[in-house]
Amino acid sequence: MEQTPLKRPQFFYTTAPLPCPYLSDRLERKLVTELAGPVSDILHEGLAKSGFRRSHSIAYAPACPGCKACVPVRVDVKNFERRRSLARIWKRNAHITTHVVPARATSEQFELFTEYQHSRHSSSDMANMGFYEYSAMIEDSPIETYLVEYRTPQSDLVGVCLTDQTDDGLSAVYSFFSSEPEHSGLGNFVVLWLIDHARTLNLPYVYLGYWIAESPKMAYKTRFQPLEELGPEGWQPLEADENPS
Repeated sequence: MEQTPLKRPQFFYTTAPLPCPYLSDRLERKLVTELAGPVSDILHEGLAKSGFRRSHSIAYAPACPGCKACVPVRVDVKNFERRRSLARIWKRNAHITTHVVPARATSEQFELFTEYQHSRHSSSDMANMGFYEYSAMIEDSPIETYLVEYRTPQSDLVGVCLTDQTDDGLSAVYSFFSSEPEHSGLGNFVVLWLIDHARTLNLPYVYLGYWIAESPKMAYKTRFQPLEELGPEGWQPLEADENPS
């Protein structure tokens, strides 16, 4: 009689409390689990639909006692339209070329990553990352992932987005881009391109991670309407200001 192999149990852990990077008066804790083994892709897809995010080979979700500020959000690709300021951003960056490449770290990417951290997040831990840590962030993935590089007509690298692909969408794991004035709007352009690419691939969603109503760093996500949020009743339309300050 053939025996069915035992399935490895999936363990979840809660991290120790640390200062919240988005709300200065609060502490954050995360629920984490390892993505490993031959079914890591399937596991990741289920977790992504349940509001988890990926970092390296770990899936995580907020687990902060008494706080529900982090709201998982995703763009409804089929019904999305570039309007007003987003249409202008798309047109302004029409000269940018995009290149989907394997998830391999390069010194060119790292230089742009370091510039981005120092100009926008100088007080974060990521601002002190060396090339080894950066390489691990890009390459340490047990699931299908790739990089999207954004370049000028002169082939200068001005943006990078680490992107996971699942059966129902694209997930923007982490993006960074030039802070030079002539490249204004690149952060929004990265998301616009992902939406356009998801539509080409016939994928219904682009996952943007967490939206926090009280955090200016997260406000830009509500521009990409229609946007859905994950709540107790599942994924529902998110009604929010499309033009956050």
